Amino acid sequence: MSQNIHIKQGRIIDPANDIDRIGCVYIADGKIAAIDYQPDGFKADEVIDATDRIVCPGFIDLSTRLREPGQSRKATIASETRAAASAGITTMCIHPDTIPVIDTPAVAELIRDLAEKANYPQVYPIAALTQKLEGNELSSMLALKQAGCIAVGNGNEPVKNLLVLRRAMEYAASHDLLLMFRPNDYWLGGHGCLHEGAVSTRYGLPSIPEAAETIALAQCLELVELTGCRVHFGQLSCKRSIIKIHQAKKYGLNITADVAIHQLHLTENDMAPFDSAYHVLPPLRTETDKNWLRQNLANGTLDSICSDHQPHDIDAKLGAFPETEPGMSSLETVLPLMLRLVDQQALTLVQGIATLSSHPAHILRLNSGALTPGFSADVCVFDPTLNWQVNSDNWLSMGTNTPFWGQSLKGRVTHTLQAGKIIYRLG
Repeated sequence: MSQNIHIKQGRIIDPANDIDRIGCVYIADGKIAAIDYQPDGFKADEVIDATDRIVCPGFIDLSTRLREPGQSRKATIASETRAAASAGITTMCIHPDTIPVIDTPAVAELIRDLAEKANYPQVYPIAALTQKLEGNELSSMLALKQAGCIAVGNGNEPVKNLLVLRRAMEYAASHDLLLMFRPNDYWLGGHGCLHEGAVSTRYGLPSIPEAAETIALAQCLELVELTGCRVHFGQLSCKRSIIKIHQAKKYGLNITADVAIHQLHLTENDMAPFDSAYHVLPPLRTETDKNWLRQNLANGTLDSICSDHQPHDIDAKLGAFPETEPGMSSLETVLPLMLRLVDQQALTLVQGIATLSSHPAHILRLNSGALTPGFSADVCVFDPTLNWQVNSDNWLSMGTNTPFWGQSLKGRVTHTLQAGKIIYRLG
């Protein structure tokens, strides 16, 4: 049974409605009832004092892997949704490269059932673009959409055959499905594990040139123009990709793009030699690339930030660097790293919150990401000044594969509400 909740005296930041002021939020029947003015007959079952805290829409993460089904030794939907709730994230998109792949309605329904059992129903599967992500035969996109898939995508798997990609985009366009595409040319990317540059040369490690991303991006942009498909480009990492996105938006293509939070802070020069916590795809690139990502997030060329959360067990990150599995556990560092961007004047606080809430909601066409009366009451309350250390006492994800382990970060969520239900409370 939903509660009536009064969040009082917080700094309300709601970019979608151009709100930034001290005030109150009233929640009833799982929805936002009013801002500032108490509705007639409203009686609070619980009052949350948000003095000196930020009250904003719950965050929406466009790129996560929760490892279930198929790899529950690494993480589970229950464990990772707890971590998400502690980070103010109220909606997550899960990539199709589960085991089995999300290429049938049965797998999509299983994921939705597991999320319901974890009391975190707002997990949206991304359907596989092709069967088993092999790039040969198209998946049954309409049936997958009807089973609750919010988009179709290729995960980290390259689509080698451009004719297959074209047909998939035509199919997606005919059913008004969003295609979430991570550009990566199979042949150029090869088995690389670092950016092709000074660091990969110094340590003699196989590399990935930025052209692996930009060529695949350029090909997909041509097909966007040909098919009219609505495409979101995920986890872009370099300057030349940003230039292509800017040009494509200028000419009116129906596209959006995001960047993983760690790409806005780390470069190849930050890597501890052979430390697999820094093994990510796309790889960490140059200082110039990082600065371009920041600037173009601020000016709107890039639409949103994602976590690109990929929890791993210890075994997956042991061994020689190229043999370890790529990915970083990152749900719980999204907010403090976004606030670090604000402290470094790369973004304003309003911009940062927008990239995590209203912008991804717009991309997914969800009635959320805003504190609009009548919308689902997905709300994050956080203390922007609270310092905490990334350690086993404060970490909820089963994956501890983060280069920020042991560091002190600033900014901590105190309450997370999903559809009017408190799903996380600090302490």
